[in-house]
Amino acid sequence: MSASTFAKAVFLHCLAQTAQGKTTAVKILSTLSKPDGGSVTVCGYDLARQAEQVRECISLTGQYAAVDEALTGRENLQLIGKLRHLPNPKARAAQLLADFRLEDAADRLASTYSGGMRRRLDIAMSLVGSPRVIFLDEPTTGLDPQNRLAMWETVRGLADNGTTVLLTTQYLEEAEYLADHIAILHEGKITAEGSAKELKAVLPRGGVVLDFASTACADSACEILAGYSVKREKTKTLDVATDGTAAQFADVLTRLGNAGIPLVRFTQKLPTLEDVFLTLIGEKKGDC
Repeated sequence: MSASTFAKAVFLHCLAQTAQGKTTAVKILSTLSKPDGGSVTVCGYDLARQAEQVRECISLTGQYAAVDEALTGRENLQLIGKLRHLPNPKARAAQLLADFRLEDAADRLASTYSGGMRRRLDIAMSLVGSPRVIFLDEPTTGLDPQNRLAMWETVRGLADNGTTVLLTTQYLEEAEYLADHIAILHEGKITAEGSAKELKAVLPRGGVVLDFASTACADSACEILAGYSVKREKTKTLDVATDGTAAQFADVLTRLGNAGIPLVRFTQKLPTLEDVFLTLIGEKKGDC
C-alpha cells in the first residue's frame, strides 16, 4: 500500500459493526498501531522497519479537533512550528491562518471558536510541517452543512496543491464528491476499490423510482413488473432497476398504463455509491 496508490483516497464505511476498521487502518498507516500481518509502504518507507521516516513525511487529524483551547489560533500554530523546529514558525502560522480563513480570529482563544473553525485550525496545525501525506479521519463529523461544504473545499485544495490525502468518511456523497480513488471497507476487509465511476459500473446503468397513491397500487405494480429487479423503498414507492435504455424505461411505464395502475410520479435514477455499497455487502432495501 503506497502513498501514490492511495492518493486522495477515501475509505467508505456505513455500518456500525465495521466502525473500528477504517480508524484502525489509519492508526496502522500513521504508525500508531502495529499491523497483524502484511506490509505497508508510505512515502517509499517500509512501515515496520522505517517508522521514524514515515512519521517525518505524514500528518494525522483525528475524528475530534486536538487544539489547545487555552491558546489562541496563532499560538497553536506557532507551538507546532516550534515543535517541528521550523526556522520561522511565526511566518508559517501567518500563512496557514490566511489559507484557512482564520486571520480575523487569529488572536482569539481557540475555546471561543465554532466547531467548523476548530476543525479548520486542527487541519492547519497538521500542515505546519508541509507533510507529503495527511490522514483525515472523518474530518466533517459533527459539522453543519455549511461547514461541511467549506471543509470539502479545504480537502480539495490540499489535494490540488499536491498533498496526498487519505480520508475516512461515513458520508457516501462526501466520498463521491472528493475522492479520486475509493475503497469500500466492510467488516475489516476492502470489498472493492476504484473511482466512483468504476464502482458504479458494477450496477445496472439506470432505473426508475415509482410513487403510487396507495399501497394497493404499489402491490399490483410489483406483480405487473415481474421480471425486473424491484425494491420497496417505502410502502408506496418502488425502485425498479433497468439497463438504462429508453426501451426498458418505456416498457415499465407501458406495463403500468396497460394495467390501469395510476402513478403519482416517476423519476429516472442513476446508480449511487449507496447502491454500490449495499449491493457489495449484500444488504437489501426490501424486495417486493
